[in-house]
Amino acid sequence: MGRKILSTVAVFLFCLSTSLIVDAEDPYLFYEWNVSYGTIAPLGVPQQVILINGEFPGPRINGTSNNNVNVNVFNNLDEPLLFTWNGVQQRKNSWQEGLLGTSCPIPPGTNHTFRFQVKDQIGSYYYYPSTALHRAAGGYGPLTVVSRDLIPVPFDAPEADYTILAGDWYSKSHVALRKLLDSGRTLGRPDGVLINGKSGKADGKDEPMFTMIPGKTYRYRVCNVGMKNSLNFRFQGHTMKLVEMEGSHTMQYLYDSLDLHLGQCASVLVTADKEPKDYYFVASTRFTKQILSATATIRYTTGKGPASPELPLAPVGWAWSLNQFRSFRWNLTASAARPNPQGSYHYGQINITRTIKIVNSAGEADGKLRYVINGVSHVDPETPLKLAEYFGVADKVFKYNIIQDEPSADVTAKNHAITLAPNVVNATFRNFIEIILENHEKTVQSWHLDGYSFFAVAIEPGTWTPERRKVYNLLDAISRNTIQVYPKSWAAIMLTTDNAGMWNLRSTLLERQYLGQQLYFSVLSPNYSLRDEYNVPDDAPLCGIVKDMPKPKPYSI
Repeated sequence: MGRKILSTVAVFLFCLSTSLIVDAEDPYLFYEWNVSYGTIAPLGVPQQVILINGEFPGPRINGTSNNNVNVNVFNNLDEPLLFTWNGVQQRKNSWQEGLLGTSCPIPPGTNHTFRFQVKDQIGSYYYYPSTALHRAAGGYGPLTVVSRDLIPVPFDAPEADYTILAGDWYSKSHVALRKLLDSGRTLGRPDGVLINGKSGKADGKDEPMFTMIPGKTYRYRVCNVGMKNSLNFRFQGHTMKLVEMEGSHTMQYLYDSLDLHLGQCASVLVTADKEPKDYYFVASTRFTKQILSATATIRYTTGKGPASPELPLAPVGWAWSLNQFRSFRWNLTASAARPNPQGSYHYGQINITRTIKIVNSAGEADGKLRYVINGVSHVDPETPLKLAEYFGVADKVFKYNIIQDEPSADVTAKNHAITLAPNVVNATFRNFIEIILENHEKTVQSWHLDGYSFFAVAIEPGTWTPERRKVYNLLDAISRNTIQVYPKSWAAIMLTTDNAGMWNLRSTLLERQYLGQQLYFSVLSPNYSLRDEYNVPDDAPLCGIVKDMPKPKPYSI
């Protein structure tokens, strides 16, 4: 169980037995997970949850830039299973993305090893099960990547490095929730909020989740791992200094509270400089009629006395949240995973080669609720998209580019026609593209892109036109992987499609993702070379129409 470092000889033999090309000088981390059901009561009601090695949340994967991570997953559930690694870019290696568009799931009673490198990355991320509606049963955990020793970090080493996975939660089982969606209904309102699998009530009865030594500074990595709602978090009686968001060092401004939208992560520094006693970490839902909240107790080691029952309040409305987004800035002089400063990449001086507008909407198909991108609601085929493409049978599984870069006005009209099909967009390798995420609905949206970090250059009210590029932040926008879009608003992101593979753009609202609000970008290198993309792993499970097909000629250098 747990993490093991193999001998040099064993690692060498392992490299010979796999098609995955890695840097032999980079260390290996090995984990073994037994995934099973268990009964616990996060909100006071016993329910079935997914445990990893008996834990909920699951164990922390903690590595260093360029480490090679190996996770051997034993599926003891009664359904096929996959895990995805939210924020890990999987350079040249979408085979390890762990989605139904890239991989065949692990059958019950079997195991499979995910092998990936956190290449040129640092930061705060998390993993979760991506199959069925397993995410609603837990199975998630933290994944953190620290800088190599030779790379300077723009703040002093903290006394301790804590992780907080906070999110809304349903007391119904994932099976019951899935039946709701399959029958054409929504999940409805969540029942509560969890902080690291617990829901403190600020009644002074909870054991401390974190401890702090007076005068010391602590790093808290906070992720919104929920299913439906944005969160606001704050530390009672303390300010926090923002230092990192999803792999980017930020300008170090002080905040009383921070909004985290679904799928987002941030690191803050908190100094224990107040009266020694207990305090609360508070997380509560945003933009909801009924506010759900939870607390976790933080105890000063020399403290005497309980935390005050008066909790700090969250802000109101999304205008405040938008203004806070505008305050976030990339630290141009700090080094992240590489020695060169982040600001040495001048993204604002690159010519845009393609603009893709994404418009989300909801509607009905065959009398059931579906969520839609540009008139198309994605359906996962039996054969994963990436495998179909690699084996040369894509034309038997899906069609490319069934949505337009500029959607017609009727895709957002009431009762518009909905196409149910795999949604795959061809993206040219190494182009610099602009994606506009336009939200005509009345609820906050949140979008995650696999395989890349993008520059979140703008979020603004109204509808987007080319003239709105004047408001873009073309100097120090945060490079990240998840962005929110407020009601009746738009967001603009920019990125270079330099990572070959099949990459998912998805709503992080679980019911929307499950009912079709996602697509895949197919980014193919014209050279079909190992310099650009790895071959399918030798031990990759095969399914669908490629199950019994001979493997194609492998890529070479």
